[in-house]
Amino acid sequence: MSERPAQFDHVYLAADHAGLDHKDAVREWLLAEGWSVTDFGAFVRNDEDDFPVFISQVSRIISQNPQQAGIIFGGSGNGEAILANRFPNVRAAVYYGGPDEIVTLSREHNDSNILSIGARFVDTDTTKRLIWEWLHTPRSEQAKYIRRNQQIAHITKQIRPTTT
Repeated sequence: MSERPAQFDHVYLAADHAGLDHKDAVREWLLAEGWSVTDFGAFVRNDEDDFPVFISQVSRIISQNPQQAGIIFGGSGNGEAILANRFPNVRAAVYYGGPDEIVTLSREHNDSNILSIGARFVDTDTTKRLIWEWLHTPRSEQAKYIRRNQQIAHITKQIRPTTT
């Protein structure tokens, strides 16, 4: 895996029933690799569970601590990312297949702090490999990406002021 240093010191996880197996496999793997992990569930398979219950917990933590990392899992990962991105300071990127580079670009160009995985479309080995790359990819220090991310933050505050 990557020789680059990790960009995060803690990983927060959550999934609904569709992402449960991926989340559990990733949790065990991250722990074996020495990561500090907090798992917000789901903890049992319930095909009627609702992803907002679990995903909002990770999103809230990352919103308050945007330099931390969240990894969330669902069937496609899209609904989960939509919810996560409603929280201030969250920059959730979705991966459900396609070029692997999109995962590292989400860190480099967009400073993503949550990775949303579409578990129905990506096998667990690929998921682990891409998570490793994401966790070890620094954000770009190029002026254009810093400027764009600052613009996103500024516009987001105008749309949805944060409370302290």
